Amino acid sequence: MTGVTGQVGSALISRLSRFGTVIPADRTVIDLSAPREIAARLNALAPDIVINPAAYTAVDKAEDDRDLAFLVNETAPLAIARWTADNHVPLVHFSTDYVFDGTGTTPWRESDSPSPISVYGLSKLAGEVAIQSVGGPHLIVRTSWVYAPTGTNFLRTIMRLAHERDELRIVADQFGAPTSAAIIADAIAAMFAAPQGISNVIARDSGLVHLAASGITTRHEFGCAVVECLNAKGAPLKVTKIVPISSDNYAMKAKRPLNCRLDLTRLAQTFGISTPHWRSGLEAAATDLLPIDDTPAY
Repeated sequence: MTGVTGQVGSALISRLSRFGTVIPADRTVIDLSAPREIAARLNALAPDIVINPAAYTAVDKAEDDRDLAFLVNETAPLAIARWTADNHVPLVHFSTDYVFDGTGTTPWRESDSPSPISVYGLSKLAGEVAIQSVGGPHLIVRTSWVYAPTGTNFLRTIMRLAHERDELRIVADQFGAPTSAAIIADAIAAMFAAPQGISNVIARDSGLVHLAASGITTRHEFGCAVVECLNAKGAPLKVTKIVPISSDNYAMKAKRPLNCRLDLTRLAQTFGISTPHWRSGLEAAATDLLPIDDTPAY
């Protein structure tokens, strides 16, 4: 498993260890920025399955760092996919709702045509296409608005800002499902627990599935819910007002899709998995939040 120090990777390790030996492949073991070395590293590890949650995820920075974003998000997954195909090893790879342009209000289906509007989205789509082109056994899992009690994410940012500022201004025209890393890891663990085994589970599908919490909200509503959870924990917050704004009034280097809704029909019908509501995921994550003073500066 790559990305073991990341949000999803960390959550996956504890849940998948009961199915076998999880080999944690951090950057010292498999460096996605050095794709030419990946095959040799995988030969040495000889895994029975490869799980790749690692990625270049700095959405704004990617606009100026295109080469590295594509190296990590396209070239490296291609190298992994070639090795897994040659060795008949299943590959589980993680992607993003940012492969879509965010138009409309209908949840995106796996069969919808992607059209990214950022370098990050373009690089992640390129990784999907690269894996699919190889033709080996794979499952690409697209996720949405991922967060965890630790690390750099929207939840932790709101947590810090609510401690520092009287007023927060949060975009209210981006719609999606905030999805905790725990929800993602639980769903992947359920796939591993299937009686027919993960290899056969992957073979049953077309190689692509959307995985997110259930329910839909906005960034603004999610931010309000985060503050409510912190207040319930008795956190000493400074914030007294949370103002909804449009994306046009919040300048970011990379354009964000407004419609990040993911259709979860295939997840339910093919894998028999239903995910918890995003509020349930937030409440569960809030119990594990580190103290505000420990929040890193972003």
